[in-house]
Amino acid sequence: MNSILQNIYKPLTFAGLLCLNDSCSSGPEKEPEKPNVLFIICDDLNDFIGQMGGHPQAKTPNIDRLMQQGIIFTNAHSNDPVSAPSRASMLTGLYPHTSGLYSFEKWYKNPTLKNCKTIMEVFSENGYQVMGTGKILHHNDTSLWDEFGNETDYGPYAFNGTQERKSPPWDGLVAHSSVLLPFGNNPFSSFAPLSDIPNITPGENFPGFEGWWDGYGLFNYIDENNRDLMPDEENAIWIENKIRELEQSGSDQPFFLAVGFIRPHTPLHAPKKYFDMFPLEKIILPPYLENDLEDCADGLVNHNGYPKGNYKRLIEAYKTRENGLKQYVRAYLACVAFVDEQVGRVLDALEKSRFKENTIVIFTSDHGYHLGEKDFLFKHTLWDESTRIPLAIKAPGITKPGSSCDHPVSLIDLYPTMVDLCKLEGNNIKNWEGPPTDGFSLRPFLVKPGRKNWPGPEVALSAIISDKVKEGRNIPMKAEDQHFSVRSVNWRYSLTYNNEEELYDHRNDSNEWYNLAQDPEYEKIKKDLRETLENMTGR
Repeated sequence: MNSILQNIYKPLTFAGLLCLNDSCSSGPEKEPEKPNVLFIICDDLNDFIGQMGGHPQAKTPNIDRLMQQGIIFTNAHSNDPVSAPSRASMLTGLYPHTSGLYSFEKWYKNPTLKNCKTIMEVFSENGYQVMGTGKILHHNDTSLWDEFGNETDYGPYAFNGTQERKSPPWDGLVAHSSVLLPFGNNPFSSFAPLSDIPNITPGENFPGFEGWWDGYGLFNYIDENNRDLMPDEENAIWIENKIRELEQSGSDQPFFLAVGFIRPHTPLHAPKKYFDMFPLEKIILPPYLENDLEDCADGLVNHNGYPKGNYKRLIEAYKTRENGLKQYVRAYLACVAFVDEQVGRVLDALEKSRFKENTIVIFTSDHGYHLGEKDFLFKHTLWDESTRIPLAIKAPGITKPGSSCDHPVSLIDLYPTMVDLCKLEGNNIKNWEGPPTDGFSLRPFLVKPGRKNWPGPEVALSAIISDKVKEGRNIPMKAEDQHFSVRSVNWRYSLTYNNEEELYDHRNDSNEWYNLAQDPEYEKIKKDLRETLENMTGR
C-alpha cells in the first residue's frame, strides 16, 4: 500500500494524534479505560460568559463552574461561523474546504461527507450507546443515534392564530408585537420575555391574536409558574432523565450523550426572570468604533447581503443605536443566563450520578455572534466576535481544574480529541472517496496547557461563503471562491476570494479596529500568514 493510502486508512487512534514529549503522560488521576462523553453545544453563544470576560454583566455560574473544573480554550474558533457548515465540519472532522460545504445544503448529500463517518458513527462502532437531543447537527439524521429525543425547535414564536408549522418564509408567524417595526418584520427578529404575551394588532397584515406558538402547536403561558416548557428546558430534562435511566440500568456500556441548546439563538425569548436580571437602563454596550468598517475588506462587509440589514433596521426602529442595542443586548444576556441554567441542570444530573468520575464533558458553541460591533447583528463574518467560541473540556484523569490555554484551536479538533481520549478504533472513512479527518487531538493541551508545540497548526482556520457563489450552485464549492481567515496567538489575517486582505494585531487591538494589511511595516507578518492560509486551504 503506498504512503498516501496508508495515511488515508491509518487508524483513528493514530490519525493526527502524535504525542509530543510529555503530552501522553498521565494526569492527576487514573484515566478511565472507556470514558463516557457528555457533549453540550449552544447556538450563537459568543464570549458573553463570566469566565471569558466577554461582557461585564454576563451571569453564567454553571458554565463558569464547568470551565473551572477543567480547561478553557480562550482562543478557540468556529471553522465556518454559521450553523449548518460549522456543525457538519465539527461532527465529520473535515474542514469546509475539504468537503466543499460552506452553506446550508444538507451535509449527508455532500459528495465528500456522505463517504465519511460522523463521530456518532465511530462511537457506535466502538460499542458506545449513542444518544442525543436538540440541535446538534443543523440537518439531523436520526439513524446516526441509538436514541434521539427532541428535534430542533427555536420557539416559542408570536403567532397569528391561523397557520400550522411551516418552512420559511414562516407563513402565519410574525415578530413579537413589542418589537418595533421595521426591525420586527419576521419571527427571528423578535426579542421579548414570555410574560410580554403577543398581542398582534389587527390591521397590520395579519389577524389579531394573543398568545405564543412553539413550532408544533400553541404554547401556553399564564404566568411564570404556569406555562409550557421551552425547548431548551425540555432537552435539559431529557438529559436528566436519560442519565438517571442509564444509572438505574446498571449497565457498564459506555455512552456518548449529546445535547444541543438553542439559546441564545434568535428569537431572543426567555422567561421574565432572566430579563429582570438585566435592568434596561443599566445595560452596558460592547466596545464600538464609529466608522470601523472604512478600512475593512469590502467582500467581508457586504458578502451575500447577510447581516448588515438587521443592524440598520434595529437603529431605524429604535431611532438611536444606543436605544436599539440596549434592548437587544439585554435580551441576549437574558437568553445566555437562561441557557446557563439548563446547562447547570445537565451538569448537576451528571455530578449526582455514578458516572461523574468517568465522563468527559465538552462544552462549546457552533460560532459566536456580533452585537453591534462593526455594525453587525449576526454571525457569518471573519472577525473575532463571530468566529471565537467558548470551549471547555473536563476529562477525568487528564485535565487539571482551572486550566487555561491560549493557543489557537478550533472545532475541527474535537473529533480527533474524542477519538484519542476514548481510544476509539477504526477510521472515519466509509469508502475510497472519503478523506481522513483534518483536525488534531487537543490532548497535548489538556495535559500541558501552556505548551508551545503540538502536532497541529499554529493558527485556527475559519471560512465563509462569498458572494461569488450562489446558494445551491457549484457544489461542492471551490476554495478559491471563498473567504478565509487564520487566527494566531497574536494576529488575525483574512483573505477574500478576490485578494482583499485584513490584518489585525491582537496584542494592541483586541477589538480588530485597525486593519494593518496595507502598512508596509507588517508586510513580512502578512506574507507569512497568507502563506500559512494558502498551504492549509490549497488556494
